[in-house]
Amino acid sequence: MLHSFTRNHNDLSTEAGFQFEFYCDCCGNGFKSTFRQSTTYGQKQKSERFGRLASTFGSFLGGRASDLGWAMERGSDAVRDRFSEQSPAWRKEHEQAFDDAQAEVQPQFRKCPACNKWVCPDCWNEEEGLCTECAPREASYVAQARSRAMQRNIDEAAETATVWQGKIETRTTVCPQCGKPAGNGKFCNNCGAPLGTNRCPNCGAQVALGLKFCGECGSPMQKSGVCPSCGFQNEPGLKFCGNCGTKL
Repeated sequence: MLHSFTRNHNDLSTEAGFQFEFYCDCCGNGFKSTFRQSTTYGQKQKSERFGRLASTFGSFLGGRASDLGWAMERGSDAVRDRFSEQSPAWRKEHEQAFDDAQAEVQPQFRKCPACNKWVCPDCWNEEEGLCTECAPREASYVAQARSRAMQRNIDEAAETATVWQGKIETRTTVCPQCGKPAGNGKFCNNCGAPLGTNRCPNCGAQVALGLKFCGECGSPMQKSGVCPSCGFQNEPGLKFCGNCGTKL
């Protein structure tokens, strides 16, 4: 027999009975069919119980009755093996149960003529006669569009927002005295050494304390402040003598 409506289903059948789950192609939710007990399994249970009873009765009588009970138990074992290997009788019953389960749950689904998906009532647009993926409900689509527009507006506002107004300046991140993380203050958190910066006497770049050469131009940080003209001792970094004006 040919089967329809077989996509997205889960077979929960066992040796004792048959049950199936069918899922919506859109949201994944669905319905479970009613459990149906296997008639062949019930016959096997009766055979096993009768075999055990005959074996117990035969243990009292001995002889042929005991042999009869042993034969019945062997017959039950054969039935069990046949079920574990999915016998033709079990497969035929399983196929019929599958057809019945489809007939039971199929009224709960709708087939979209646009995309051929089977969908549940939550994913079906009654007004358009299509699934909600092909024809979204107007109210839901408007709400989604407004939400997406709000997110875009927030992102655009965030791009132009000023979130920091501090002064950008060079800071020493590693203490030149002890070599450990210096912190954000003016003095090292570990040894207390000052964490200010010096200005390069050649290019004017900010250079961390303790460095002997500028990282921008390579010039030495400590230049003699002695004026070559008058011999006045000027502060390091000055470009002209404070006494006579001679270029240093």
